[in-house]
Amino acid sequence: MSPQLAIVIGVVLAASAALTGAWRRLALARGVLDWPNARSSHSAPTPRGGGIAIVFTMSAAVIALSAAGMIDSHLVIALCGGGAAVGGGGVAAAGFADDRRSVAFPTRLTVQFAAAAWAVWWLGGLPAIRIGARVTSLGWAGHLIATIGIVWTLNLFNFMDGIDGIAASEAVFVALAGGAISIAAGDPTGFAACALAAACAGFLPWNWPPARIFMGDVGSGYVGFALAVLALSATRTYGTAPWVWLILGGIFFVDATLTLLWRVARRERVHEAHRTHAYQWLARRWASHRRVTLAAILGNVIWLLPWALVAKRVPGRAGWALLAAFAPVILIVWIAGAGRPER
Repeated sequence: MSPQLAIVIGVVLAASAALTGAWRRLALARGVLDWPNARSSHSAPTPRGGGIAIVFTMSAAVIALSAAGMIDSHLVIALCGGGAAVGGGGVAAAGFADDRRSVAFPTRLTVQFAAAAWAVWWLGGLPAIRIGARVTSLGWAGHLIATIGIVWTLNLFNFMDGIDGIAASEAVFVALAGGAISIAAGDPTGFAACALAAACAGFLPWNWPPARIFMGDVGSGYVGFALAVLALSATRTYGTAPWVWLILGGIFFVDATLTLLWRVARRERVHEAHRTHAYQWLARRWASHRRVTLAAILGNVIWLLPWALVAKRVPGRAGWALLAAFAPVILIVWIAGAGRPER
């Protein structure tokens, strides 16, 4: 690790932790609280919106990394313009507004697609990706797929941020592992990914079960957006990046996708709050947020990370590595009850 990157990571980690604590005090004073209801997984009013510390520290970090010549300025514009733009123009701004007062779903979705399209434009669209033994360019279809992928990733992080510590710890893992793999591949995107991991790691102690503050839509949407943009950026260097980053986020992708498909099949309103994800069923069954979060971390490290390394080191088998990694996750999530309606 270069001295510059080590300094950035250290500063981001400390700043994120300090800003989260400061926001918690302000949220308590101003009454910015998440009150429990029938769809909640918590039982006491808890400050929310703590993810704003992640947004600020990550934005400052990528600007500093760009000024040091360590990352491409286009990546900074994609992340800051689409993710953190003030005035309602970015994912974090829309999420912050939704944390304070409910924002209509069509409005939020419009902002999300605009932010995703912005990022895809500044990163030059979806580069050629490796599919089996071939490197294939999908053209404009690829750009559309990339845009939809970013929107889905930011929403699934919102969906999966339903128990203490799970979204922040997932973000630390995916960003750190994806960043390390990118750096090893000679991709400077990895520096920005490590900064995101540090920002989320600074927030995590405040959110660890039992949580003293929640990430809120401002944080969960931004983190999902940033991870998807980083994966897209990494694809410019190595064509198996989509498979690698998908594998790393496998638990979230599988749980959110299966749950959504079942809710669509039952003709439910998919944007409404609910408690039918597999991780939410497990949290109630085990009567513990901590156990579920630790189980997710363990699964990431001992199962998904090795398969992500296989996808990177054996490019021609990256798709098969994805299927092998996802198969038991799908089975476990299915058995746990993903999408099963509450009685």
